[in-house]
Amino acid sequence: MILAVAVAGFRERRRRPAYAVVLLAAVGLGYLAVPAAGSRWTIVSLGGYRGVYDSAYTGTVCALAGALWLCVGGFYVVRTALAQDRATGVRELLAVSRMRSASYLAGTFLSNLLVLGSMAGALAVTAGLLQLARGESYAVSPVALLTPFVLFTLPVLAITAALAVFWETVPGLRSGFGNVAWFAVAVVGMIAAQSPTAPLGGLGTGPVAASLRDAMAARGLSSTEAAIGFMYLDEPPRTFGWSGLPVTADLVADRALLVLVAVVVAVLPALWFGRSSPVRSSGGPVRSAPADAGYADAAPIPYPRGAVRANRTFARLVAGEARSLLAGVSRWWWAVAAGLCAVTLAVPTPTVTALLLASWGWPVLVWSRLGLQGRDTGVDALLGAYPAGRARLLAEWVAGVAFTAALGAAALVRLGIAGDLGGVAAGAAAAAFVPAMALALGLVSGAPRLFQALYLTLWWCVVNGIAGLDYLGAVAGGPSPLVVAATAACLVATAYGAATARARRR
Repeated sequence: MILAVAVAGFRERRRRPAYAVVLLAAVGLGYLAVPAAGSRWTIVSLGGYRGVYDSAYTGTVCALAGALWLCVGGFYVVRTALAQDRATGVRELLAVSRMRSASYLAGTFLSNLLVLGSMAGALAVTAGLLQLARGESYAVSPVALLTPFVLFTLPVLAITAALAVFWETVPGLRSGFGNVAWFAVAVVGMIAAQSPTAPLGGLGTGPVAASLRDAMAARGLSSTEAAIGFMYLDEPPRTFGWSGLPVTADLVADRALLVLVAVVVAVLPALWFGRSSPVRSSGGPVRSAPADAGYADAAPIPYPRGAVRANRTFARLVAGEARSLLAGVSRWWWAVAAGLCAVTLAVPTPTVTALLLASWGWPVLVWSRLGLQGRDTGVDALLGAYPAGRARLLAEWVAGVAFTAALGAAALVRLGIAGDLGGVAAGAAAAAFVPAMALALGLVSGAPRLFQALYLTLWWCVVNGIAGLDYLGAVAGGPSPLVVAATAACLVATAYGAATARARRR
């Protein structure tokens, strides 16, 4: 029964758009982890050195990078298994069977691990192909290539799969707040797991760094601490040979114990979890949002009457969409937003952009409702023919832009007074881009989690000063043409999705 639950869950979730997005992102991550030979970018810093791109080194850096990304992004793919079973009636069927709650949770955990493991498998294939593409070593050793994935990636994914089950059984973490909380927990956990003193080897950085230092010392090279992350070096890194991490009994025991801890965490909620108990997962800070697994198992939010009559003017349609977007947002949420604006007006001008970045990290749960409001409020069937679908989506995007601009108005005014027109232009471009991204991803995926995961990752990259992903102009100090192009692409994708959905209804 445990295996049946696991296989059924895996087959269902591999058909979701979010699975494809995270899978493609994992493959792209492998490409970034093994850059071209003359590139100054690196994912493992060794004081200006890196290993030769052979099976051992390529497999190791891709495995460590995969553990980082799949821990964060993969969680959002697997975290709604229990809510979906509840929404589709599977939980009620299992409740009358002989399966115990612990077995059901163990099957869900194994299903999560199969989903994440399939992504890690795609990344391992990518690592082998990249080794051949980079051309520094054509001798592919499957054992050397796959061993790091087994030792480092899979145990971390087991912890992620277990915490996804745990997250769904804790009332405060089932909502959209749990999605944001996971991002913060995962980032802090990944930083702590890179410490050489991390329990059970952590992410695996400590043993790998020690082995790399030994290999460098054997060749008379200065050793240094290894760090994982996208870094830009002044000069292309020099290479040295590395035969791979020695597999010891202690290392295997530590990683096996980490998997055992994951199993315990997954089945622990059986102490308070009932298979027939309701599990709901919200996509935003609203009181009655539907399950973010894509199934409406909660009472719909009454759609504002002004939106129903919005066919009179486009402005009234925008107003109706804005009221629907902000329906149910609590007073404490608005209090925090107002506090950020007040602080922005008081801080010195050089720190205004940082406050704008903070202000536009706060409303992620509200943005994630874009593209889903018609379904969530239950009016898609009523308004499917009139007003036109594209007009309603355009109004929804304009409402999102107005909301975003209002939250960043204090910072944009400060930048304008200081004469930083480039910063104002970048902020205006970002105010158009973020709602367009949320609208497109919400429409395509049918759930808020995909936008929440991708936007928080993008936001975190800007916080860390990665210029190539700076949608806010915080690094470059001005708008990026890529942001404008991305906004246009999202709007085109939204229009195409609306036309396709309309054709299916006909």
